[in-house]
Amino acid sequence: MNIGLYTLPYMKNTLSISETNSTNALLWEMVRANKLPEGFTLQAGFQTAGKGQIGNSWESAAGKNLLFSMVLYPVQIAPDEQFLVSQLVSIGIKRVLDEYAKGITVKWPNDIYWDDKKIAGILIENSLQGNRIKAVVIGIGLNVNQREFVSNAPNPVSLLQIIGKRQNRTQLLEKISKSILSLYEELDADKIRLEYAKALYRKDGFYTFSTDTESFQARIVTVCPDGELVLETDEGKRKKFYFKEVKFIV
Repeated sequence: MNIGLYTLPYMKNTLSISETNSTNALLWEMVRANKLPEGFTLQAGFQTAGKGQIGNSWESAAGKNLLFSMVLYPVQIAPDEQFLVSQLVSIGIKRVLDEYAKGITVKWPNDIYWDDKKIAGILIENSLQGNRIKAVVIGIGLNVNQREFVSNAPNPVSLLQIIGKRQNRTQLLEKISKSILSLYEELDADKIRLEYAKALYRKDGFYTFSTDTESFQARIVTVCPDGELVLETDEGKRKKFYFKEVKFIV
């Protein structure tokens, strides 16, 4: 059930609601029912079934954090390069958070970290039509004013915990939306990929990674245009992984 529907007059194409099960799920319903303008954003004060990548849940106290989804129609991006959307969204968020704190990085593929703790998660869902991307819904959860986390999530952190000050969530949403849309409108793929590479969590040095069958020491070599992570082990062997095939040991 969705309650408290209202628009934010100073943010074009933004709709805010008090509660929903998932902003991504509701925005997909709205996209299918009507042709929403590109960049249309749906924000919720609380999600009863907020989700992360591959079914993970997302803890967020009501009215404390930013929970929103944005729709784009990136027909100019080839399906095999759709990871570019993930990269530009990650960079868009990082650029804003850099104004508040040092140590913000992007943990491959698109978690936003402060030091070794997760401050934001991104869930990107695509709709394909033939050989092009028809629509993309980008769900973002950013921990802003939550003081304590009670779930079994291993390493959450909020902006309040980092800098000790509460933030205006609406102003923060406006900054992030503008940052993402600015990168999207320019859509300089080489620039985005370079900035993403420089922003990567643990981009320098050897760290422990694990798969279903092994743990090993490796360094990040590069991230391919399709999102594949290339690692080099401490023995000089190169390994390639797609999302969920390997994980950092934090």
